[in-house]
Amino acid sequence: MKITILDDWFDTLRGLPCFQKLAGHEVTVWNDHVQDTDILAERLADAEAVALFRERTKIQGDLLDRLPNLKLISQRSVYPHIDVPACTRNGVLLCSDQHAGSPSYAAAELTFGLVLAAMRQIPQQMASLQAGNWQMGVGHSVRHKTMGIWSYGRLGKAVAKYARAFDMDVQVWGGEQSCAEAVEDGFRKAESREAFFATSDVVCLLIRLYPATRGMITAADLAAMHQQSLLVNTSRAGLIEEGALVKALQAGRPGMAAVDVFEHEPIGKEGHPLLTMPNVVATPHIGYVSQEEYDLQFNDIFEQILAFDRGEPIAMINPEVWKG
Repeated sequence: MKITILDDWFDTLRGLPCFQKLAGHEVTVWNDHVQDTDILAERLADAEAVALFRERTKIQGDLLDRLPNLKLISQRSVYPHIDVPACTRNGVLLCSDQHAGSPSYAAAELTFGLVLAAMRQIPQQMASLQAGNWQMGVGHSVRHKTMGIWSYGRLGKAVAKYARAFDMDVQVWGGEQSCAEAVEDGFRKAESREAFFATSDVVCLLIRLYPATRGMITAADLAAMHQQSLLVNTSRAGLIEEGALVKALQAGRPGMAAVDVFEHEPIGKEGHPLLTMPNVVATPHIGYVSQEEYDLQFNDIFEQILAFDRGEPIAMINPEVWKG
């Protein structure tokens, strides 16, 4: 098959063990990011299968209509960036393993890493040292602090275990089922939404972004947090009401933020207001970006391609294409 892989920014995949699965196929790897439909149509003109890096490139109807040779899109996890009806209309099968029960441990590790980095001011202390100074301030320990996790899904469960290992008190908020599971695991449900934000020293947003969850974290929620608290968002920027986080940090509630996600990615030279704030620790959406996580994810993605090539597709999102 003619296989094209988009957005492998650092040409990482060729060095992973799973890449050998594609031996014998004609593989093209692009190491930059473009969203221009004309450029993508040219790059994908001959492709029979496209492998995606999560949500880096949007695949919409205007592009799919120009790709008569495309038969398969293979990726992993959720797919809000893909026009599924347009795939079906064009006879393109979408396969995406939802990895039920298996969280992205790389994302969970980064989440807790950001908690420690922000609470102990690690980036700021390093910058001070590099500038020829010594200590620039006094941070906070996490032991005996209260971590609020919204919600207690796959990532939430992993982060809660890390917090327990650091002797943190964990409270959760979210749907009734996830809260019930948290209580069964020995954690506690917050008394109310208001209490969740008001009594948490650290709030971790570990929620999937859907139309129903877009903007669900409001300015009032953030204003309820205390002046030494930390908000951590490693899920999606769209969960927070637009512009609310910058204004809340300027007002001092919460006192700090650690973010791995932004409204528009990647961020270019135009920058972002959060990147200029001294009480913010920010990373460029690297939650799932580790060699181990890539090998895990693309092993699934490549297996989907091989299964399609054998005539036995798996993890089909629009199976009517295959049946047709």
